[in-house]
Amino acid sequence: LPDDSAVVTEEIFGPCCHIRPFDTEEEAIELANSLPYGLASAIWTENSSRAHRVAGQIEAGIVWVNSWFLRDLRTAFGGAKQSGIGREGGVHSLEFYTELKNICVKL
Repeated sequence: LPDDSAVVTEEIFGPCCHIRPFDTEEEAIELANSLPYGLASAIWTENSSRAHRVAGQIEAGIVWVNSWFLRDLRTAFGGAKQSGIGREGGVHSLEFYTELKNICVKL
């Protein structure tokens, strides 16, 4: 698909995957971060050092390495940029689904 197709440029909820060649690690990171969305990403590599380096630079709420849709429900889940607000999952849900309030009374 071309880089301007809806599957690439819009946040489509459903099983879809765009596979595109790239020449450098930097180009792959730039492509991944070029959109206003960042719900999830996946990196497939045999090089664990590269996986950690690239995952840390991708602007997404979750980055899977050599897997997809694998998640521990006790960990935070939520998107980056325009892919939602807050985090849910585990203790993070308490913050997401509640509103803190402070009432201070001098007696």
